[in-house]
Amino acid sequence: MVGYDCDVLVVGGGIVGLSTAYAISRAAPGTRVTVLEKEAGPARHQTGRNSGVIHSGIYYKPGSLKARYAVRGAAEMVKFCAEYGIPHAVTGKLIVATERAELPRLHALVQRGRENGIAVRELGGSQIAEYEPEVRGLAAIQVATTGICDYTEVARHLAEASGAEIRYGARVAHIDRRPERGVAVRTESPTGGDVVRARVLVNCAGLQCDEVARLTGDDPGMRIVPFRGEYYTLTRPELVKGLVYPVPDPAFPFLGVHLTRGIDGSIHVGPNAVPALAREGYGWSVVRPREIAATAAWPGVWRMARQHWRYGVGELRRSVSKSAFTSAVQRLLPAVTPDDLVPSAAGVRAQAVLRDGTLVDDFLIKEGPRTVHVLNAPSPAATASLPIGREVARRALAVLGEEKRLPLKTPGRATP
Repeated sequence: MVGYDCDVLVVGGGIVGLSTAYAISRAAPGTRVTVLEKEAGPARHQTGRNSGVIHSGIYYKPGSLKARYAVRGAAEMVKFCAEYGIPHAVTGKLIVATERAELPRLHALVQRGRENGIAVRELGGSQIAEYEPEVRGLAAIQVATTGICDYTEVARHLAEASGAEIRYGARVAHIDRRPERGVAVRTESPTGGDVVRARVLVNCAGLQCDEVARLTGDDPGMRIVPFRGEYYTLTRPELVKGLVYPVPDPAFPFLGVHLTRGIDGSIHVGPNAVPALAREGYGWSVVRPREIAATAAWPGVWRMARQHWRYGVGELRRSVSKSAFTSAVQRLLPAVTPDDLVPSAAGVRAQAVLRDGTLVDDFLIKEGPRTVHVLNAPSPAATASLPIGREVARRALAVLGEEKRLPLKTPGRATP
């Protein structure tokens, strides 16, 4: 394979792929980077369809990639937004226990936050009103370092600052990898497509990452199972001052229905988590039988379903019943009514599931000959995108024989 078009070819123009391109340009100036994105612009899926929260890192297991990268990434994201004039704010948030059974989990979060180096303030039920007059609970914790921003704008600025060649409307159709020589990718586009030759391929394809891994010839050892998160907008934004979360169930990688004041001042309510009928299934009307069949063929899906079906039934009920969804919100915000909630744009989470049915709970990065695959990067990946990008860039540059040390480099892990 001669005549490389670039040194590193990144598949995926979401925030992780663009952060990787940005990190490569900072660590190894002169490295030629091309980004392939099948959509007409950046951040069209997970990056641009979330609640815009800069997470503190309080939820994540001490020592995990999520914990380390979220804590570091939150501070870096605020700095990046300030540097580039991107709308953002450090608002803090409340995590509220509404039942006695949740109090031990709330106290465990306090300890976890301290282990992760995050300052938290414990509140009694009467103190909650100091922050959120309309919110009710038995106890809460206040996390000051949580914030909000516009991640779509962050992605755009990463793209511009990276200096990479970014090809929009370029869907990966075929990959020819030859470990001794490099990678050739054939794309399809409205103009007919092209072939791009590179020394290293970086897979940041999000909802399609396992498919891209298999196209290279690597076995990812997992499958992406898409979970749709449905949101509402609160028509009475004065009811909520900032960010309010329930106490999450540690058995699941989802945070539960929460209330978030966005950077535009609107209040987003959600998301729930229901199986999507397509990888990009942003509504029940989007059904792709081939994708459903491929998901159903993965044994981990059925093992996951047997283990968590009761949780899933509750999520489905909140999806089809606005009344049930409202009841979930009323646990935190009693004043809300069904008329206060207006449907908003949904998102889809790319959740990696192992063969034994385990929901992968940490970021997952694996390598193959001439390839680096980001195989699980759901929330808080946007918050942690700058550290994730540096880690992926470090691995890609190692393949190229680069010896430069990335700033704030951390040891990589192939498994969570």
